[in-house]
Amino acid sequence: MAAASAIAKTFHFGPIIIPLSQTFLVTKLSYALVNLKPIRPGHVLVAPRRKTLRFNDLTQEEVTDLFLQGQRVSKVIEKLFKAEGLTLCIQDGPKAGQTVPHVHLHVIPRHQGDFPNNDDIYSVLEGNVNPAPHIDNDQINPRSNEEMAAEAVLLRSELGHWNQGGD
Repeated sequence: MAAASAIAKTFHFGPIIIPLSQTFLVTKLSYALVNLKPIRPGHVLVAPRRKTLRFNDLTQEEVTDLFLQGQRVSKVIEKLFKAEGLTLCIQDGPKAGQTVPHVHLHVIPRHQGDFPNNDDIYSVLEGNVNPAPHIDNDQINPRSNEEMAAEAVLLRSELGHWNQGGD
């Protein structure tokens, strides 16, 4: 495990710079971050450290690490948010609803009845009008840096350590 001082201070998420305070897991190839506009409490993202638009542009090592960290994060999200299930998805390219031009895995805790129809979650992810107006993505206010940092601290503590794999 690399020392915390070896971890990057920021990460690129497409054109967005993500401060270390909004991340909660960092490996040599991936990082996990809290979501600016989560569609459900606990909705987080796992992304490769290398700026990559499409899933098929990832190396085998990046794909492996992305999904291993997605599984690791999923266990924590399911426990902390008392989820009955999870939606794990990648919107691969703008035509698939990808809004940030960087591959990322959504980890979304699910509960009975959280969407009138299970697949409505994809409309919300794409920012389309949703039949459940209380979770319309366009109406979700972005969270403050302080809110996101606090969630990252909680998730980091649940994962047990800051960095797996190092730089």
